[in-house]
Amino acid sequence: MKKFTLSLKKSVFFSSCLVLCVFSGFNSAEEHTVTIQQLLTKYHDNDALGRDVKRFEINVTNTGFCRYRKVFNNGKQEYFAFNLSRLKSMDYYGNVERGELYLRTKNDDVIVQTRNDKKGDIDSMGTYLVIPLKNINVEQLNELSLNFKQVNESLLVASNK
Repeated sequence: MKKFTLSLKKSVFFSSCLVLCVFSGFNSAEEHTVTIQQLLTKYHDNDALGRDVKRFEINVTNTGFCRYRKVFNNGKQEYFAFNLSRLKSMDYYGNVERGELYLRTKNDDVIVQTRNDKKGDIDSMGTYLVIPLKNINVEQLNELSLNFKQVNESLLVASNK
């Protein structure tokens, strides 16, 4: 009976270790969205926006929404948002010092809103979002692209369930 109990304990121990190892090897969508938000915020180029911009906000949610908001000194606000499941491609135009990241969607999937503008409030749709970046190297751009793909895939799998 002691051999059976010892064998049972060993098998339970190894099984729980195996389960722990398997689940610790996978990154959740939440980890990818946090990484995307951190990279975009860290390398955002405030100088490219000009002195008229008081502040900006980049928010990537666990549900897969990417939001980019600019608030100008005169009170005007520009707001862009899209679901990462609609992301088609990511293009970077520029060099290590300064460039623009284009996040392109499959159709008119980017919500574009302008508030407190002299021309009036405008709501429209677009096919891409442009985020100015600076001091970002190829490895970081590749990491960003990989995280976008991981989130996109996990959102598509979740939507098909």
